[in-house]
Amino acid sequence: MTFLRLSILFLLVLGGSGPTPIKPKPKLNVLFIIADDLNCALGAYGDPLAITPNIDKLAKKGVVFGNTHVQYPLCGPSRVSLMTGLYPDQTKSKKLRLYVRQTIPDVVTIGQKFRKENYHSVRVGKIYHYHNPRDIGTAGHDDSYTWDQTVNPYGRDKIEEYKLKGLKSKLDGGTLSWLQADGNDEEQTDGIGATETIGFLDEFSKSGENFFLAFGLYRPHVPFVAPKKYFDLYDINDFKVPQSTDDYLNTIPKPAAISVRRKKEQVDIDPNLAKEIKHAYYATTSFVDAQIGRVLDKLKETGLDKNTIVVFTSDHGYHLGEHGHWQKQTLFEDGTRVPLIIAGPGIKNNKEIINNPVELVDLYPTIMDLVQMQTPKFVSGKSIVPLLENSENIVRENALTELQVNTGNGIAQGYSIKTKRYRLSQWEHKGVKAYELYDHYTDTSELNNIANHIDYLEVKDSLIKILNDRVVEAKQVPTGLGRQIKNATPWYEPARIFHKNN
Repeated sequence: MTFLRLSILFLLVLGGSGPTPIKPKPKLNVLFIIADDLNCALGAYGDPLAITPNIDKLAKKGVVFGNTHVQYPLCGPSRVSLMTGLYPDQTKSKKLRLYVRQTIPDVVTIGQKFRKENYHSVRVGKIYHYHNPRDIGTAGHDDSYTWDQTVNPYGRDKIEEYKLKGLKSKLDGGTLSWLQADGNDEEQTDGIGATETIGFLDEFSKSGENFFLAFGLYRPHVPFVAPKKYFDLYDINDFKVPQSTDDYLNTIPKPAAISVRRKKEQVDIDPNLAKEIKHAYYATTSFVDAQIGRVLDKLKETGLDKNTIVVFTSDHGYHLGEHGHWQKQTLFEDGTRVPLIIAGPGIKNNKEIINNPVELVDLYPTIMDLVQMQTPKFVSGKSIVPLLENSENIVRENALTELQVNTGNGIAQGYSIKTKRYRLSQWEHKGVKAYELYDHYTDTSELNNIANHIDYLEVKDSLIKILNDRVVEAKQVPTGLGRQIKNATPWYEPARIFHKNN
């Protein structure tokens, strides 16, 4: 009996008699890439002029979402919403100059969640709001709790702002300006950002440390700056700029009309100048694509692509003359729709663009599901992993966006939902509601407001109920979020590192 017991003990110590332990699957990393003010003028989205080979290559490896919408078409609120998985009515952040913890101090952001799970969380460039280009080189309105390491690149484009051509003498991020830059990619802010991101990938490949690496590009946000070679990719005569008459404004609610006529210098731009501006936007987009390509090439070179989820998107859409408007802050498709591509291990290319509605708040729970982490209870977004598995699955029926517009006589509150087929926008000002309704089967440009058309009254009524239900949900206080602080004012503004014309 004693010999038997000793024999069993001996075998257990050696481990020879038991099954071989199963090694746990290695944890997945995340490379998050976000461009600033990038619309869907990309080859992967069917744009015939766009030269974006690297984004297109990523699209062929992963899944492309064609009906993705932001929750607020303005940098600051959109990025806070994205990084927290919450709607603007929940974050209480609807202005540019707010830090995330001013309104929701107890929130756990995406990067912060990764830190809690022993990942190394890194930011290169713009993830939260920056005044672009003013804050380039600073931390902007960043959140230190989100990251273990940060890099604030600045390059030749920042130093040589005095060379810019623009519609106004005051060349800030709010007006159209552009430059065919001297020098090479690596001298530009986003080129430096790509180089820094590449450096982190090299480090992680050597250390084996798991990471959440966020690369935020400052372009194609104005000023549209790119080395001259990217301008040379295009023939300016190929660009056409949509025309819009003021008669059209009479067919839409006043707040919507104000949203596309806010900047007087950008109304009725000379057609040749408008083509020059659009040319600059496309050139800058191609420059952005090249920097993304450099990062993705390094990801593959290091072998980290085998264990890294890549998420690529933008913070909101962008008008290039549509509705007679340039830039952002509208509830039209051009203002709310953004590219979204997800690729990585286990994610099969769908070969077709998924047109089911998706929201940027959905990224937080989606990323959590992909890396097999538990999503915090407060997150309002829905995981779109079911769509990655099967494009026929339905996660949500519509996407919700909101916008506030200063009418000169108080603030008008707008909400919009986009389904596969319809867009309904509801504007409320001083207790009076007005509507826009567009049928994308016949009017993808959203130029024919059919809200009062007799054939669409039932559709309108149905969508109004759906929209109002969505708004109620988006205003609910999430479980476990903690404090919500209304009417916050900025703590401080980042100090400029360069003065203009320096």
